[in-house]
Amino acid sequence: MTSYEALYGRKCRTPFYWTELGEQSVLGPELVSGIEDKVRLIRDHLKAAFDRQKSYVDLKRKDIEFSVGDLVFLKLEIPLKLDRIHNVLHISILRRYRSDPTYIVPREKIEVRPDLTFEEEPVEILDGDIKVLQRKSIPLIKVLWQNHNTEEAT
Repeated sequence: MTSYEALYGRKCRTPFYWTELGEQSVLGPELVSGIEDKVRLIRDHLKAAFDRQKSYVDLKRKDIEFSVGDLVFLKLEIPLKLDRIHNVLHISILRRYRSDPTYIVPREKIEVRPDLTFEEEPVEILDGDIKVLQRKSIPLIKVLWQNHNTEEAT
């Protein structure tokens, strides 16, 4: 049953579907009971669709709890024009930080400029390759940078 048919009690008459030529008039208790049946049927279909979608979402959903002092990552980047508007974030955009000692960079090796930038220096060339396109060849080189490990080479 289509939504048009459920709402109006007849099939939609388009140029492709001209089956009902005469108008039917249903009055009284038959009309009310017919509408109640259709509303009940539509509610059942909507509830079934909602339950099906909820079951798909519940497979991926996990309960997350944070305590005061926990380190977290923010999943979204907040635009600069919104940085002073609200200081409360929804928990769904936070991800737990799991510490990894290999990612800690010693502070004494990095010289930070007054504008909070620093210069990266290449240490070693790890790999080289040539990517061939239709009309030209592009040399590719994988470089290990200072203050980074081999997984972060570019």
